[in-house]
Amino acid sequence: MIVAAIASTMKAHLDLGRVSNLPTVWTNVLVGCLLSGARVAAVTVMLLAVSLSCFYLAGMALNDICDREHDRVHKPFRPIPSGKIPVRDARILTVALFAVGLGLLAVTPYLIGVGAALLLLAAIVLYDRYHKRNPLSVLLMASCRFLVYAVAAFAVSGRLAAAVVLAGSVQFAYIVALSLVARFDNTRRDPFTFPVIPALLAGICLLDGLMLAVFVGPAWGGAGAGGFLLTLAGQRYVRGD
Repeated sequence: MIVAAIASTMKAHLDLGRVSNLPTVWTNVLVGCLLSGARVAAVTVMLLAVSLSCFYLAGMALNDICDREHDRVHKPFRPIPSGKIPVRDARILTVALFAVGLGLLAVTPYLIGVGAALLLLAAIVLYDRYHKRNPLSVLLMASCRFLVYAVAAFAVSGRLAAAVVLAGSVQFAYIVALSLVARFDNTRRDPFTFPVIPALLAGICLLDGLMLAVFVGPAWGGAGAGGFLLTLAGQRYVRGD
């Protein structure tokens, strides 16, 4: 009984953070670092991956906090409306994750990365609070993705290289398109027979792999392919949408 309860609680927290999507953050960070023009140690890339993973998990938790009344009707299986995670616990977790993410950035080579991360935090909060009421919130979501690249690049080089801006802009457009498809899917009486949204989410990694193959070297495209497969595998256990 105790083991089952612990497993259930862990699964609820994994669902809250939509952890299956984390490989998409990791490939974003890799692109931001490698296209920054700086020589980056592997440990720094890993540090940034953990930091920005914390931002992502916090953003997902905050999203569920803000959407809890809507989810009681439309997604009662989510961790908060189902009662698996109390709102208070979700709030504490959100604050803790944002604090850890910022704290890790404070030890990266350039503190300007912290400033960029504060912009990312603001964009996440604005999106989570207003996305249900504002049709233009898809631009905020896409901005959050762009800022992941920016935070990584600023943290390792102190500047935003043109290649990073290009890669982030391509992903910005992709996220806008993905968000519009998701909104269309939510308005349909019958959802897509194929899991379109999970596949498109995993496709974020493929797009990063393409950017790496073009700007760094063909072999780096494998990182995007690996992230794509890892995301799809994770979605078998934890919903990413």
